Amino acid sequence: MEKVWKIGVIDFGGQYAHLIASRVRRLGTYTEILSNEESLNKYKEYSGLILSGGPSSVYEENSPKLDKEIFELGIPILGICYGEQLLVHLLGGVVKQSASKEYGKAFLDKKSDSLLLEKFQKSEQVWMSHGDEVSSIPEGFEIIASTRNCKFAAIQNLEKKIYGIQFHPEVTHTEKGSELLKNFISICGTEKTWSLDEYLKRKYSEIKSEVGNKKVFMLISGGVDSTVSYVLLAKSLGKENVKGLLVDTGFMRKNEVLDLKLKLIQMKIDLNIEDASLKFYEALKGKTEPEEKRKIIGDLFLEIQSETSKKFNLNEEEYILGQGTIYPDTIESGSTKHSEKIKTHHNRVDKILEMLKEGKIIEPIKDLYKDEVRELGTMLGLDKSMVKRHPFPGPGLAVRMLSSNPQTGFKMFQELNQILSDFSNIEYKILPIKSVGVQGDKRTYSFSAVINDTIRSYDELEKISTQVTNFIPEINRVLILPFEEKISHLNFNYSRIELNKKNSDILREADAIITKFLVYRELLEKIWQFPVVLIPVGEKDKFSIVLRPVESLEAMTANFYPLDPDILKEMIIEIKKIPEIQYVFFDLTNKPPGTIEWE
Repeated sequence: MEKVWKIGVIDFGGQYAHLIASRVRRLGTYTEILSNEESLNKYKEYSGLILSGGPSSVYEENSPKLDKEIFELGIPILGICYGEQLLVHLLGGVVKQSASKEYGKAFLDKKSDSLLLEKFQKSEQVWMSHGDEVSSIPEGFEIIASTRNCKFAAIQNLEKKIYGIQFHPEVTHTEKGSELLKNFISICGTEKTWSLDEYLKRKYSEIKSEVGNKKVFMLISGGVDSTVSYVLLAKSLGKENVKGLLVDTGFMRKNEVLDLKLKLIQMKIDLNIEDASLKFYEALKGKTEPEEKRKIIGDLFLEIQSETSKKFNLNEEEYILGQGTIYPDTIESGSTKHSEKIKTHHNRVDKILEMLKEGKIIEPIKDLYKDEVRELGTMLGLDKSMVKRHPFPGPGLAVRMLSSNPQTGFKMFQELNQILSDFSNIEYKILPIKSVGVQGDKRTYSFSAVINDTIRSYDELEKISTQVTNFIPEINRVLILPFEEKISHLNFNYSRIELNKKNSDILREADAIITKFLVYRELLEKIWQFPVVLIPVGEKDKFSIVLRPVESLEAMTANFYPLDPDILKEMIIEIKKIPEIQYVFFDLTNKPPGTIEWE
């Protein structure tokens, strides 16, 4: 391929490296992911290079670096987040730990004209996720934009066509992010050479080559990813060469197994169902730590698959395993060289990784994001109801039932008091329940703060949420207890939630209530995903529910969906009819700092 047709994305382990590549591809330019250890001759093959973000600090001894001769190649370079900090560090500037870390929305003030920021207004919304910042820039560079807390939010060396930005243009929350990437593509002089149509044409032949003369035993959950994967495999290899297996873990949604069976049969999918719920309940007995839960589920999935293969006389010499893995599953599991593990997805446990190396698994859509998978499903002829279906975690409701951790710190309360002192009539409580988050490309496992709902504006509540999570590292989520004027009097006792059928049924019922509202209120396409979480908060033998509606396109970033208060009130009334439920919370947290799922 000619140099003019491609841009390289150098991966420093950030959560967004492949998302950058995906965004550039969707703008019509071919991209490839590169390591930071390629030769200079390799980098010369590209018309432009993008340096991704990453979880490290550039001033740390073992942080990933580059040969600074790369900046003498004469090709445009764009550094994003860690990428900006690295180019500044290598070229003689200074990077230090930020006094005011930024996670979430910020407003970029344009300081001077630049081809990179063409079509940007004086002030534009951008998305930040960083703990370090540039404090002085190298000779030859100038500031082109700043935010309130970041002076060097965008810089350039116009003569050498080297640019650095602290924010993330690849995420949808940076409103002119696509414009910035288009501008960089223009600076690189690349032409449109990539599309999902071309990807699909190429994928058919790649699948045939990868599978060879074998057949595929496809693990199907009924979600978008596994269904699209199945259809893609069937169209590539022929339906007679692909078998489907649905494992009922006991953590599926209400009536889900029967509903999925009917839908998939209509699509003429060869579906086998294995009820393994008792095995999963037994294996997860007493387990509370999210990573342990995910690994147990992933390993047990493989055991069930192996047992079922023998039942159907499917030998390993004739069949390989198929999975509907998409890119967020791999990047959040820490699969790239320098990336931080956020959470291990059930299809990324050690046994799966070993089988991947041995060529015993095919993952036909592993390089795509959710929005691309949906588009591909439409191209393959899938019904709209399947393509638009809300994502559901592979481990199911098992990662939506949490247990408590009573260890809290006095320092956290002091810091929270200081931040909330700027707001009138704010009451708060700390829930001693940890959940998984992502801040500055690193995994967090932290507590949640609950604030009272005196302030009705979602904008104001979001502002409080962002400040709390930005300045208190021990907190990665902020909740409200809707329609409660005060929370100080509430009885928050903490109990344990066992991962058994009884508690799964409680959560199933609450989840079904939300699904019913989403359908008849026509919110399925407006809300991207709506996790419903069971937490051990309430009086004796009582639990609580957390509602977590989010807006997103690609799952790498998200913001909470501002649910209409009247609809929210109706939902809460219905959920509280479940005898075991005492309180219903609403999650105000964006991603980052909180992951979409709580675990």
